[in-house]
Amino acid sequence: MASDTASPPRKPDPVTAKGERRRAPYRRRLRSRIIVSFALLGLCLTALFAFATNWTRARVENQLVEDVMNRNINEYARRFYEDPGRNPDLPVQQIRAYAYSSDKFEKAREVWPEWAALPTGIHSISGADEKGERYAYKLAVRKTPDAWFFLAYDMTQTMKGESQLNRALFLSVLVFSVLSLVVGWWSASKVMKPVSDLAARLRAYRGGTSEPEPLAPRFPDDEVGQLAQALDDYSSRLTEVVQRDREFNADVSHELRTPLAVIRGATELLLARPGLDDKVVQRLQRIQRAEQQCTDLIGSLLLLSRNERGQGNSNVARVAEQLLDAHRAQLGGKPLELVLEGDRDLVIDAPESALSVALGNLLGNAVKYSQEGAVRVRVSGNRVDVIDSGPGLSAEDAAKLFQRGYRGTHAGHSQGGGIGLSIVSRLCDLYGWQVSVRPGVERGVIATLTFAPAL
Repeated sequence: MASDTASPPRKPDPVTAKGERRRAPYRRRLRSRIIVSFALLGLCLTALFAFATNWTRARVENQLVEDVMNRNINEYARRFYEDPGRNPDLPVQQIRAYAYSSDKFEKAREVWPEWAALPTGIHSISGADEKGERYAYKLAVRKTPDAWFFLAYDMTQTMKGESQLNRALFLSVLVFSVLSLVVGWWSASKVMKPVSDLAARLRAYRGGTSEPEPLAPRFPDDEVGQLAQALDDYSSRLTEVVQRDREFNADVSHELRTPLAVIRGATELLLARPGLDDKVVQRLQRIQRAEQQCTDLIGSLLLLSRNERGQGNSNVARVAEQLLDAHRAQLGGKPLELVLEGDRDLVIDAPESALSVALGNLLGNAVKYSQEGAVRVRVSGNRVDVIDSGPGLSAEDAAKLFQRGYRGTHAGHSQGGGIGLSIVSRLCDLYGWQVSVRPGVERGVIATLTFAPAL
């Protein structure tokens, strides 16, 4: 089964069906993006500021401490050389100094083994005492062949101040991030309010016979006002196109109904004559069926163009039997059996013209591409199945089956523009039906038309 075509077999699992709509992927609203941008900007700026502040503090502090310690250890060494017999005093708070002459190097290794292993320079030492309290100090080491000098600068209070500063910086980052979030929310609300108003006015317009109210006069002459003006222009052009389309459809429908009425009247008069040849009667009946099909198709297309449902009820089995009779007269000796099975009492809320067009396209494709065997129309529950014995359905044809203008793999040189199943699809959307196709059990295709439940 195909759109005016038949196709090779395909896997039985996937089912091509109308009425199933894919959900569009979620996209964050512009307002949310503005708020997130402000929040990220505030977070990044405050975090960068905090990092730069902490890095600058640490660098300046180290430079100052090392400069103080270098000057003090130089002074300490100078005083030691003036009087090597005793350790000189160092009148500086938070600093402890030790000097060892060459004969006391072993004592220094015993008393300060960690210090004795360090080379000349300034070193950072930290740890915890017996009470578990943290300590930190800078140690200046100066080693000469005749003396070792150690100068310890207590950094415990500085370390506590650094911890407090880090907490203050973290709190400032948190506060400024929240402030940025609030400012971003407020800014987004102000920026997006005109856009939200424009969207609300567009949603409020539900169409109708009157033209939509202009949007541009209700907005200032800014970017949103320019967007509203562009929408007004687009709406005007679209309204003109729709109006021309409606007028064209109405004119075509009226002009075509007149000659069809003439054909119907003339056919009825000719069939009423007695003594007509059987072949003449068959041809006249064929003309009569073709006229009825054209009338149904014109009515359905006119309703589709207006997006309006026709009124009335239809017996599915009766319409199917009429369509089967019409196709039996056109088989032309093809060894094909047309069979109606199942429920004869299914009635749907739709005019016979719409059902005839939808079911007629499915049945017409089945008959066209089944060269032998049988085409069965099975009515059951709230659906009708058209089962053919044709060549089957390919995956490619199934994916594009209901696209307008698509002609399947086995279309060959057959007549048809590939719009039959597109019309069926549009009728299903209009009346709330579903149409699907799947491969048959052994061969062929099963086309299913499922009707909307009765209200």
